[in-house]
Amino acid sequence: MVRLTKIYTRGGDKGKTSLGDGTRVCKSDPRIIALCAIDEANATIGLVRLDLSGHLEQMIRRIQNDLFDLGADICLPVKTKRENPLRLSEEQVKRLEKEIDTLNKDLSPLTSFVLPGGTKASTHLHLARTVTRRAECAMISLNKKSPVNPLAIQYINRLSDLLFVLARTLNDHGNRDVLWVPGEHHSL
Repeated sequence: MVRLTKIYTRGGDKGKTSLGDGTRVCKSDPRIIALCAIDEANATIGLVRLDLSGHLEQMIRRIQNDLFDLGADICLPVKTKRENPLRLSEEQVKRLEKEIDTLNKDLSPLTSFVLPGGTKASTHLHLARTVTRRAECAMISLNKKSPVNPLAIQYINRLSDLLFVLARTLNDHGNRDVLWVPGEHHSL
């Protein structure tokens, strides 16, 4: 269990922070950029919980916990010598896929791209989806410099898909989706 008794340490005052293995790195290091994006995605997803209840609220709560697991995975380089590091699992990826399939079966096929909008919860989910996509991009960038757990990348990719499908679900199963009309205002 994590125990935090002091919130500020002054350890980052000179632009450095520690990874999970104790290595000090610059706060602009690609690993830290990825961690910040994951944290932002989690906070943005937290907005959605304000509008949910029941099993959907529980799903979002689990995802937020998974995102902390993802942060723990990313903050510890893959080649660490630490025994039993916390890593994202295939089960976590498969759970997202199952949830996507369950939610998507009740949605009509799309005939255009969806613009963020509709209900408040759906709009928050679209925001969370875009922040999640940025976190994925940061993880891919990190992976080019230092290997990342492939399941972590799969998880974040599936998460943006789940957030999209959930946004459509909360838009009255897609009936309140705001669809892109190509060139709609082109001639005005």
